[in-house]
Amino acid sequence: MKHWFEDAKLGIFIHYGIYAVDGIAESWSFYNGRISYEDYMKQLDGFTASKLDVNHWADLIEKSGARYAVLTTKHHDGVALFDTKYSDLSVMKKTPAKRDIVKEYAEAIQKKGLRLGMYYSLIDWSHPDYASVYEGGKVPEDLSTVNRFTSPTDGVQHPEKWERFMQFNRNQLGEVLGNYGKVDLLWFDGDWERSADQWGLPEFKDYLKSFNPDLIINSRLQGYGDYKTPEQGIPITRPEGMWEFCTTINTSWGYQHNDNHYKTLNQIIRMFCDCISMGGNMLLDIGPREDGTVDERQEAILLGLGKWVKAHEEAVFGTKEGIMQRYWQGGSTISESGDVLYLFVYDMPREHVCLKGLCNKIKKITVLHSGKELSYDIHGGVPWFNIPGTTWIAMTPEDCHENVTVLKLELEGEVEMYGGSGAVVTHN
Repeated sequence: MKHWFEDAKLGIFIHYGIYAVDGIAESWSFYNGRISYEDYMKQLDGFTASKLDVNHWADLIEKSGARYAVLTTKHHDGVALFDTKYSDLSVMKKTPAKRDIVKEYAEAIQKKGLRLGMYYSLIDWSHPDYASVYEGGKVPEDLSTVNRFTSPTDGVQHPEKWERFMQFNRNQLGEVLGNYGKVDLLWFDGDWERSADQWGLPEFKDYLKSFNPDLIINSRLQGYGDYKTPEQGIPITRPEGMWEFCTTINTSWGYQHNDNHYKTLNQIIRMFCDCISMGGNMLLDIGPREDGTVDERQEAILLGLGKWVKAHEEAVFGTKEGIMQRYWQGGSTISESGDVLYLFVYDMPREHVCLKGLCNKIKKITVLHSGKELSYDIHGGVPWFNIPGTTWIAMTPEDCHENVTVLKLELEGEVEMYGGSGAVVTHN
C-alpha cells in the first residue's frame, strides 16, 4: 500500500523563531561568530508574535496545494516554541509572546485535515550538557578546530553529561510527540555532530515510534530515517526510496529583512515538477516575521503555486514518477493506472514538442488546464523491429499555461518506452 508521504507531493516548511527579530541566520550566526551568543539571545526580548494567526498560516498552506506542514519547534539555538517543563529557554517563559506556538500550530493544521510535521533539532548549542563529548568519542588531534558550542575545547569528555543531555532530548521529544495530538512526521536536523551510537540508535527510534507506529522520520538520523532529504540543490540522480527536496523561497530559511533574492513563481513550479517527476516531494520553506505575519511576496508565491496545482491536480496527486529525460526534455508523471502520461512543458514551443521512444498507441492528447485536444504526427520508427518513431505534438504559445503547461497523453495500455540503441534496417 502506498504511504501517504509518497502521494503528498508538496509540504510547507516554516522556520519561525527569535532569529526573525533582527533578521539574522537562525543559530548559525552565533555558532560561526558573526554575532555573539549574548547578542543573539537578546532577541528573546523582542519576540512578541503579536500578530501571529496560525489559522492564517494553515489557510495559506492549504491554498498552496500542500498536503503537510513542518514547523521548527526548536532550532539549534535551543529556544523552544512549545511549553516545555524541561527547560526555561522557550518563547513561553523567556519572551513577551508567552504563547505555546506549537500547540496553536498543531490545532490549526489538524483542523484543515493536513498532515502534521514537527522539526526538532537534535543538537542544542545552548544546553549546558551538550558540548560534553566528541563525535564518535574521538578527541581531535587539533583542538583549535573545535567549536565550543559543539564539543569540549580542552580534550576532556564527560559521558555522564551526554547521557543527561540525551535524557533531556527524549523528554522534550516526548512533549512534542505526546502533547499535540497525532504527529505524522518528525523532521530531525543536526545528526552529523554525533554518531548513531551516541544518539542511542536504534533504540532511540523505537522510543519515537512508540508514540505513533506510523510516524515517518526524515533521514537526518545517522542512517535510521525513513526518507532522504536533499537540501537546496535538486538531485540530478533520483535518490533511492522515498525522498523530499527542501528549499527556501528566497535564500534564507528564517525571515531576513534584507533578503530580496526571491525565486520566481515559475521557478518554484518548475522545481516542484522536477521533484514529482522523479517520485519525490518538495518541502518549500517560508520564514514569518517576528510578529508572525508572512511577507506578502511569500504569500503570493504560495497562492500562485496553489492555483497551478489546483488546475493540474490529476497530474500531481495519485501519480508516480515519470519517464526519463532522454525521452522528453522536461518533467513528467504517470497515472497510478499506468495508461496516462503527463508531460510538463517548461518553455514556450514554436510549433511542436517532441517525445521520443513511446511504444504505446496514443488515444488522445489534450492540454490539461484548457481541455484542448492537440494533433500529433509520428515520424520514423521500425515497427517490425519494435522501434517506435518520434511523436511530434503540434503546440503553439497560445496553447500554453502562463507558468508550466501540462499535456495529458491517454494511451493504450501501460506506458512502455523503448530503451534500445536503434538498429540497421535490413529489410522493409
